[in-house]
This record gives sequence, C-alpha cells and structure tokens, in this order.
Amino acid sequence: MGKARWIAAAAAGTAAVAAAAYYLNERNNEKPDYDLLIDEGRFALRAYPAMMVAETVQNGQRETALGNGFRVLADYIFARSRPGKKIAMTSPVLSNRADEGWRTRFVMPAKLGEADLPDPSPGVKLNEQPGRKLAAIRFSGNADDAALAENEAALREWMAANSLEPAGDVEYAFYNSPFIPGPMRRNEILIPVA
Repeated sequence: MGKARWIAAAAAGTAAVAAAAYYLNERNNEKPDYDLLIDEGRFALRAYPAMMVAETVQNGQRETALGNGFRVLADYIFARSRPGKKIAMTSPVLSNRADEGWRTRFVMPAKLGEADLPDPSPGVKLNEQPGRKLAAIRFSGNADDAALAENEAALREWMAANSLEPAGDVEYAFYNSPFIPGPMRRNEILIPVA
C-alpha cells in the first residue's frame, strides 16, 4: 500500500472513530420523559409532561432557519451570549413553523425550572410548554423536505386509522447533529393530539 493510500485510510478510519464517538456521546444526552400510550413500531402516541424550553424564531428556509436558531440557542446554553454557568445539552432539537419564520426549541434539563435558568439572551425566550399528547413517527436518514413530507403523510394516515384527531401544528424533532451520517440519525415528526 502506497503512502498516500495509507494516509487516506488512516484519515478515513480516524473520521469514522470520531463520528462513532460523537454519536455515542449524543445518545447520552437527556431526553424528555413521556408515557407511551400506543407503540406500533415506528409509530407511537406519547403523553409528555410540562417542560421548560428555550426558543428562538428565525427567518429563511427551514434548514437555514434551523441552523441559525441552533446557533442562537447553543450560545445561550453554553454561556457564550450571557454570563454564568453552562446548561447541559439535551435532545431532540425541536422545530416548527411560526408566523415570523421557523421556531427552534431546546428542551431544558428536567431538573431546571424557570427560576433556575439564566436570563435569556437577546433573541431567546424561555417558555413552559404544557403537558400534551403527541403522535410520533420515527425515521432515520437525512431530514430533507421530501423525507419530512413523506413521513408526515404516513403519520397522518396512521392517526386517521387510529381515530386520533390532530390538535395543533406539526413539529420536527432532530436527535443528532449534521455530522452524524444519515443512516445513523434519529428524526421524528410530532403532531399534537386532542
């Protein structure tokens, strides 16, 4: 094996190990608790308790707004845009349409109430999201507009077959960073249920 091939193989191996380590680290992020009411493979009905979220609304196409929103919220939780201690990263990152663009939300760690959280940075709002029931579909791969539309249609079909009435707008949940290869990513579409 030539030196160039050996270097390329070593670089690819290092990148694969780094991606695997990053993936395993993300799997350890705190996730919101919920009660599982219906479990049918990749479809589910869940009951979530109230939770604190930090949110921001950004203009632009969905992926651009999500990236910008992520940066604003990451600066808040990692204390780059405010003084004080860092807040642990949780997953998923939530996104949905807003009147002014796209809303991006980070769920705050369960042990932190509003009084425990630092004052929000400019462009960040803290909200207590009330408890709710959500229909969910889980899928892997890249969450481009076509995949989101296809999975939303499948979720709505499953909801209709189970007599579950939508009670709000669709929300997207992304559990992994863009650095994780598509087949290893966990994505969900969530729809509130009456």
